[in-house]
Amino acid sequence: MDMSDHCNHSIAVTGATGWIGAALVAALAEHGRPVRPLARSGMSVAGVPVTLIEDIGPQTRWEAVLRGVDTVVHAAARVHVPVSRNAEGEARAAFDRVNADGSARLAAEAARLGVRRLVYLSSVKVHGESTPRDAPARADPAPSLPMPDDPYGRSKWRAERALADVATRTGLEVVVIRPPLVYGPGVGANFQRLVRWVERGRPLPLARVDNRRSLVALDNLVDLILRCIDHPAAPGGTFLVSDGEDVSTPELVRRIARAAGVPARLWPVPVGMLSGAARLFGRADQAARLLENLQVDISATRERLGWHPVVSMATALEATVSPRGRMDRP
Repeated sequence: MDMSDHCNHSIAVTGATGWIGAALVAALAEHGRPVRPLARSGMSVAGVPVTLIEDIGPQTRWEAVLRGVDTVVHAAARVHVPVSRNAEGEARAAFDRVNADGSARLAAEAARLGVRRLVYLSSVKVHGESTPRDAPARADPAPSLPMPDDPYGRSKWRAERALADVATRTGLEVVVIRPPLVYGPGVGANFQRLVRWVERGRPLPLARVDNRRSLVALDNLVDLILRCIDHPAAPGGTFLVSDGEDVSTPELVRRIARAAGVPARLWPVPVGMLSGAARLFGRADQAARLLENLQVDISATRERLGWHPVVSMATALEATVSPRGRMDRP
């Protein structure tokens, strides 16, 4: 990508010490772009000093850290709320404060301070937890979409609507990206646990699962963000992103095993039995991510931005399971 026309425009990245934010800061620095990592703590990212910010919310003061900034990539978000199972109202308020109200405040202040463009990292959860088979989520408007299922997804959808309102009122160029599950070197959480399980040769009762899920490699997501920072057709767009190939859960396990050089140990258990057991033990949400479909259609992203995935799933999985790609593993 030719970035020479924009090389003097400073780019601020919120959530810069997070996994995705740090990868983006490193890519921008590698391209010679003036980048300003913003985070609540930390010394530096990819050799670039971190600019400290307050907790993100409806009263955050942004003037000092956005002075001289041309573009903001808003990658910071609240993704977990430690509340009881019955406290959905508490969870909704906590998510909304950071993800919806905090993003609206950032956009309004960015527009006031002369920022040209804001690229917002939203989530596929705006579309809910699953999609019908071979009916992938699309970013173009439809009466039935979006329909987020949980407080986090709803907070991201509220943020998208708030940013659109700021763009209409101020002329701020807003770009929205909705990634599905992101994986790559250093990935944590559920994907890391799945990789560990496969590497250790432990059997998984998933052989009968026949779903389709979209994933996106970290390198592909970062490349799309870079495209959205500069592309003239990006403003006003909402872009879905993936590796361009959807896989079933057992096929993903086989690919992880192949990348790790170990056999895939899958054994057949009826999907209904797996779902029932998951509900019984209070793990229906986790089971849904393994058993149900969640596909996205990236054709509009390809056409409007001329973008395509820069790494294949096979290459990205090899990097993820290699010793360099691992986090600390016993």
